[in-house]
Amino acid sequence: MIKNNINILSTEELIKIYIDEFNDSDERKLMIKGEKYYKVENDILNRKMIRYENEQPVEDETKTNNKLAHGFMHTLVDDKVNYLLVKPYTLKCEDKNYLKSVEGVLGKRFQKKLNQLGTETSNKGIAWLHPYIDSQGVFKTMKIPSEQIIPLWIDNDHEELQALIRYYEVETYEGQEKKYVTKIEYWTPESVDYYVLVDGEVIEDSEMYLDEENSYEGHYKVNKEPGNWGIVPFIPFKNNDFELPDLQFVKTLIDNYDLTRSDVANLLEDVKNIIYALRGYGGEDLSEFMRDLAYYRAVKLDADEGAGLDKIETTINIEAAKEHYNTLKKDIFDCGQGVDKNSDKLGNSPSGIALKFIYSGLDLKCNALEDNFKWAFEQLIYFVNKYLEITNQSTSDKEIDIIFNRDIAINESQAITDCANSKGVISDKTIISNHPWVDDVEDEIKQIEEENATKEVDMFDDTNDPDDEENTEE
Repeated sequence: MIKNNINILSTEELIKIYIDEFNDSDERKLMIKGEKYYKVENDILNRKMIRYENEQPVEDETKTNNKLAHGFMHTLVDDKVNYLLVKPYTLKCEDKNYLKSVEGVLGKRFQKKLNQLGTETSNKGIAWLHPYIDSQGVFKTMKIPSEQIIPLWIDNDHEELQALIRYYEVETYEGQEKKYVTKIEYWTPESVDYYVLVDGEVIEDSEMYLDEENSYEGHYKVNKEPGNWGIVPFIPFKNNDFELPDLQFVKTLIDNYDLTRSDVANLLEDVKNIIYALRGYGGEDLSEFMRDLAYYRAVKLDADEGAGLDKIETTINIEAAKEHYNTLKKDIFDCGQGVDKNSDKLGNSPSGIALKFIYSGLDLKCNALEDNFKWAFEQLIYFVNKYLEITNQSTSDKEIDIIFNRDIAINESQAITDCANSKGVISDKTIISNHPWVDDVEDEIKQIEEENATKEVDMFDDTNDPDDEENTEE
């Protein structure tokens, strides 16, 4: 039950209050906005052109309205996730048998799950992983959309959960009419309760308790026996200490870039290079003037003194616009701690030192993400150990460390030279692990050993010895 010092409101009423507050919160709005910008659904796409009638703003659909949305967030987030999480992670532990059991529980697809969590937390500030045991008794994990989760923390550092509310919409039909129903789950360290939102009120979801799988106290069933994890089974993967999405730091810059580029596109489409100023025009209207000018290459003017035709040329300061775009673009990558791969700084073949400098911002951003992911992984190991105990498999008190192998940009030729020069100074295994052509260190070492063994056999094989052939002939 949710702790309530007032002792007046019921659990259902408190859940409704939490949901209403979260729906209206800037935190949730920023989560949704972060995912939209990742999908290049920027705010510029909602822009309307306005004119004023009787001093009141009215949408003008006749005006040119280019809406140029740029995918900066997609680039920044993908670069960050690929840099830190795309290469297979490594688990290390002194107890090899225990390590093998943990790897078996997590499965090969957990690498993909980490990539998804990296994108989710970058877009929304925090991502949630839900460990569970399925109906077949297999340990699995599920990424839950962050905008569906309301954590109830015990501490100010947001490290321990008292309880958690998850709510989401499901599609249902009443006859032929499609409706959406809000389902609610209230998780505690011991159990989960199911509710549904009906006419603005939270009530017990009777349909869930008709299902045999949910008709018990606890989090799961193994061999038809109920059990619980002992803690709330949701793991937070945080983007940073403030749980802020990457969009927070660059949104105004991206919005201005979109707006400025769109406005210039409007000008290029609307503005004519030449405007004619007429004085004493003898024709009937402007359409006749344009027709005469196009056909006869001349126009007739009245004989009045002062009659004439002036040409006014209009130009757009493209250079000033370009300078503004380039400055904005630089600010976006600087404040977003990304790498502008079209920057002149990269050159044709930058040195290792230059690459480290260029990638320094991305490194710092990934350091924060890596620390938070390692902390979350420690919590995940708790659930893995619990599962091993439930299924009567051996565990260990030895710690398991996760190592994220970053996809670091390097000068390949320089790296190969450095590896060759390091021979005899450091171990061969370290040299092999840093060689740019090696993906699997252990497999590469095995291949080298096999090749060396073959060479030794060839060296001592005397079947093709020239001296033997001569002796045979004699």
